[in-house]
Amino acid sequence: MKIGVLGTGPVGQALATRLVELGHDVTMGSRDAANETAAGWAREHGAASGDFRQAAAGAEVVLNATAGSHSSAAVAQAEPASGTVLLDVSNALDGNFPPGLTVPAGDSTAERLQREHPQVSVVKALNTMNCDVMVHPELVPGEHEVFVAGDDAAAKEAVTGLLRQFGWSEAAILDLGPLSAARGLEAAVLFWVALRMAIGHNRFNFHIAQTGSAPSS
Repeated sequence: MKIGVLGTGPVGQALATRLVELGHDVTMGSRDAANETAAGWAREHGAASGDFRQAAAGAEVVLNATAGSHSSAAVAQAEPASGTVLLDVSNALDGNFPPGLTVPAGDSTAERLQREHPQVSVVKALNTMNCDVMVHPELVPGEHEVFVAGDDAAAKEAVTGLLRQFGWSEAAILDLGPLSAARGLEAAVLFWVALRMAIGHNRFNFHIAQTGSAPSS
């Protein structure tokens, strides 16, 4: 599959590297085609690099791994084609500590991207964990989940297919329904940061413990 990864930070590099390992045709994109981080990654992994638009050109899936506060500008520069699946893993943190969100209640970065690019299908996933756990769920022992939200069933299936390749089991992939669920997923990162400070490391994830069936009313 041809995949464009927007963003050269730890998240973008973790995702792009794993996708190359899995045999996908990956281009890492940055604001400037001359970005040395992207170019160096591409040389190391036998892949391609360019600006955001070059990364998205011809891609079946575009992964937005830019900071949520910069995502609108990055995806606008990328100009993903009609029918593209846009997997948004961003978090709109404001840079303060403890952090807040740059998106007001009742909205999310993912929903903004969908409104701004109605020709693509936005899916939110993977933003509630550290980047190494995203692509190697076996790093966290026991049961834990990855959450998926989106309005297009085929786009969600494309994303869950990638998740399965990363090593997520069917039971671990929890579909939260429509893209509006991204509001909760993005807000959950504030709790993740608090847990990170309490635990002292990144190798953890969320698990939903539940009964086998819904209780009677």
